[in-house]
Amino acid sequence: MSEPITAAVLVIGDEILSGRTQDTNLGYIAKVLGALGIDMREGRIVPDMEEEIVAAVNTLRARYTYVFTTGGIGPTHDDITADAIAKAFGVGIDYHPEVLAALGARYQPGEFNEMRKRMARIPDGASLIRNSVSTAPGFQLGNVFVMAGVPMIMRAMMEDVAPRLDRGVVVVTATISAKIAEGRIAGPLAQVQTDYKTVAIGSYPFYTPDGFGVQLVVRGREADSVEAAARAIEAAIAGEGVVATRISP
Repeated sequence: MSEPITAAVLVIGDEILSGRTQDTNLGYIAKVLGALGIDMREGRIVPDMEEEIVAAVNTLRARYTYVFTTGGIGPTHDDITADAIAKAFGVGIDYHPEVLAALGARYQPGEFNEMRKRMARIPDGASLIRNSVSTAPGFQLGNVFVMAGVPMIMRAMMEDVAPRLDRGVVVVTATISAKIAEGRIAGPLAQVQTDYKTVAIGSYPFYTPDGFGVQLVVRGREADSVEAAARAIEAAIAGEGVVATRISP
């Protein structure tokens, strides 16, 4: 099997770290990538500090096939992502004529001020990421895709980004639910994982008024191995005198 295509998401913004804003972009990007067979391997959050952004971008772009950043490309003083990306790649940054024209046409006369023009500053050599919601684009430089932090705008940008990405083999999943404490099946579960090394098994306990329960998720790129491991888990649960329910597939 070929090497997996991997990705990381870098969420940029003091508002995320302060708790003022709850991030939803990472989960959305992970779902889009999963449907393309791309493995999300890491998610980070950094403040609006140039040195932190530069360090994180350079680490992640060397480690993964793709890096997706969200946040910090608006018109205000703390929107420093474009400059940080340019610094990370060691390139210049300037106003992009196409973006200036598009943004200028969007505003009423006199409203396209210097701060709004900041959204037209694009690192040298970057290609634009179209934004069907509010015109101001993101950009791609190397394997790094720089997008807005506003979820609606980020999702519009992902529509432009997705066709650019290489596809991998989509992960197959099987989910099993049972009213049993995970500690009762931890030993058998470890044995199933040992027996089926090409799959990953996740255990997610829950609690209801009826007692403890657990969902067990088997993930892998070989459908036969996923199914075999799922059946082995179901057999282990049955061995404890509990009925397991297959949620998917």
